[in-house]
Amino acid sequence: MTVRVEVIVSGRVQGVWFRQSTKRQAERHQLTGWVRNNPDSTVEAVFEGEEAAVGTMVDWCRQGPPAARVEAVKVVRQPVGGEFSGFEVR
Repeated sequence: MTVRVEVIVSGRVQGVWFRQSTKRQAERHQLTGWVRNNPDSTVEAVFEGEEAAVGTMVDWCRQGPPAARVEAVKVVRQPVGGEFSGFEVR
């Protein structure tokens, strides 16, 4: 089943290659969507794909790349849109 979630990650998540690492992981799991830095120092991402792969990606976000120090991850399910053709860094 295809699902979509929005994830907001807080902590030391900017300036630690979080976005590029997220893109690599999302592509590895064949997910579509995007990731970006927010002005409030959080990282926001939208993942769309198979439910198990999206769950794996959300779990990965709880750790992030080695230099990250994740403090919290907020996950919101959204309706599947199907508008993405790949995964991009915004």
